[in-house]
Amino acid sequence: MKLNSDSRLLYFSPSWSGGLADYAHEQAQALGRKGIQVTLLTSPAYKKEKTDLYTIKQTLVSTGAFNFPLALVRKTVLVANMLQNYAVLAKTIQKEGFQYVLFGSYAEYIAPLWVNPLRQLAKQGVIFGAIVHDPVRDFVVGPLWWHRWSIACGYSFLREAFVHEAIKLDTVKPMPQLVTTVIPHGSYQFSPPYQSREQVRKELNISQQAKVLLSFGHIRDGKNLDLVLKAIAHFPEIYLVVAGKVSSSTQRPVKYYQDLAQSLGIYERCRWLIDFIPEEQVGDLFNACDALVLTYAASFQSASGVLNTAVNYKRPCIASAGEGNLRSVVQKYKLGVFVKPDDWQAIGDGIQQWLNGIDQPQWERYEQDNSWDKNAEIICQRFWGRVIFS
Repeated sequence: MKLNSDSRLLYFSPSWSGGLADYAHEQAQALGRKGIQVTLLTSPAYKKEKTDLYTIKQTLVSTGAFNFPLALVRKTVLVANMLQNYAVLAKTIQKEGFQYVLFGSYAEYIAPLWVNPLRQLAKQGVIFGAIVHDPVRDFVVGPLWWHRWSIACGYSFLREAFVHEAIKLDTVKPMPQLVTTVIPHGSYQFSPPYQSREQVRKELNISQQAKVLLSFGHIRDGKNLDLVLKAIAHFPEIYLVVAGKVSSSTQRPVKYYQDLAQSLGIYERCRWLIDFIPEEQVGDLFNACDALVLTYAASFQSASGVLNTAVNYKRPCIASAGEGNLRSVVQKYKLGVFVKPDDWQAIGDGIQQWLNGIDQPQWERYEQDNSWDKNAEIICQRFWGRVIFS
């Protein structure tokens, strides 16, 4: 394999939809604007519009586009697809001579089974980096010893780790080669609303005068939607729109939340859009709602892609989380109300504070400080030791 020091970058992104795919698209575009020749390695299910700023290579297999009735079959297919994708990654690096490789998201799942070819490539001079969206790896798959070993393997071949908030990564073992660098998380530039606020509310059967909260994105236990429902029960003027799909079969089903809303007497004030929301509808939903609920558990210590969608539409949030990027940016730029995590009464207090009126969010300042161009500039500095301009 012939290695070189050109400005080509292989961007590994198996995620074909959702926040990780949105992030990969925005970051690849920003790197393209800096003159980097980005090849995005992804699956045929990737639906982002083609752009001249980066090349799309769709030779991976989708890891979440199947639905087998038996859990064992689902897990077996998932593992097989993951292993195939890492094999495709290694083969692509070798065949096309990439020296710089960026993982769109750090992953440790079954890493002991796929890491060795990448370790060998790192020894040959390939430089690997990864965006560590979730620096606290507390979702344990399998026995704890396997989980810890997997984390160490996942970091073992990386030279660069990019995070959105300063943190000491738990790499299990010392990783003297690994450098951790903070990068900003830019806002997502989805399409403007196609329908008027009034029209969307009419379709949702929501009064034009009502106050409407939006829960957007994957539905999972750590977002505390049950606590939001308990809090809203004390505000008869508030409606809630839940838009998204359950993230996995290990999470509470939508019916759990619907039954809870029924028992709380607020089901008629909830709207359930349980599906993947197409990009062309995102603007309509945010425009029709007044604020966002981002009530993560204390275990959440990452940045929020949904927050960076709300910034684009200038919608404040009622948020909670542990120490991390979400908390710091909401408080620093006054992007809404930050409350104690895992407490429905605190969420209620936050809703009341929002209803009473909050300071004007510093949208422009946030976007200036947290741009994709700054994100890409730091990546360039770490990989190539300089900023590359086209």
